Amino acid sequence: MSRRGVARPSAAQRGPVALFLDMMAAERGAGANTLDAYGRDLEDYETVLAGRGCDVVSCTTADVRAFLAELSARGFATASAARRLSALRQLHRFLYLEGLRGDDPAAVLEGPKRGRPLPKVLSLDEVTRLIDAAHARAAEPGLTPAERVRRARIACFVELLYATGLRVSELAALPAAAARASGDAIIVRGKGGKERMVPLGGPAKAAMAGFRAALAEAGKPAGGRFLFPSWAESGHVTRQQIALDLKDLAVAAGLEPAKLSPHVLRHAFASHLLAHGADLRVVQTLLGHADVSTTQIYTHVLDERLKSLVRDLHPLGEE
Repeated sequence: MSRRGVARPSAAQRGPVALFLDMMAAERGAGANTLDAYGRDLEDYETVLAGRGCDVVSCTTADVRAFLAELSARGFATASAARRLSALRQLHRFLYLEGLRGDDPAAVLEGPKRGRPLPKVLSLDEVTRLIDAAHARAAEPGLTPAERVRRARIACFVELLYATGLRVSELAALPAAAARASGDAIIVRGKGGKERMVPLGGPAKAAMAGFRAALAEAGKPAGGRFLFPSWAESGHVTRQQIALDLKDLAVAAGLEPAKLSPHVLRHAFASHLLAHGADLRVVQTLLGHADVSTTQIYTHVLDERLKSLVRDLHPLGEE
């Protein structure tokens, strides 16, 4: 019984999908964004199964195949369909291991074949144009205090994303203490609550100081919990707002808006480091990747550098 005398729902009442998501959070440390994505995918799965007269406990392999066929009919991309299959595979494995059903209907299914697409990457010149445009816009005369704060914040976004390779969710939730850090690094809480140390250069520090100065000039307190406070439910700026602000900056810098996103700047951070000789394991640590195989997608930028090394340094290279 709860404090108000209302009985808590039993495991059966909460449903197998809810139990699975609880396990993902408690045992695997899945973050809120991951749980939301799994929840949406599995809700869609349950809806399709209900239309076939079954549920996740009673469905068969044929029902699972029917769901995948429907995804294909809806025009889902291969990567999106593969993600959904991964979610329901994990669900059915969980149900089997927990004894909630006697078999695993998804165990025999193969995922759609897909190649890993290369990440979109901005050139060094394009990143320089973005940063220059961001600071020029923030320094324009005649801006209202509110607009100056917004533009200083955008300059802070682009400097931090490119300087640190942060995920957009990590950037949005940066604590106010990050701007007061006296050292050359900050502690970032990433996926699954894991913390890592991220180096912070002079330009990024200056951008944060400029943003806080703009806040002070506008008469807005800068002593809250988050570096980028907002009226949003979370208390900080949303990921969607950061993405929209970067699109606006892209237009000002003369770049195609579709080419720029927070994740593209994360890609640029990693790719440019590798292109200039950084070790893959170091980049893995900076990005907060649990497995180096995730970081290896960036090694496409090494092809030309490695070819040049062989050509220029190998005894039998081209003369």
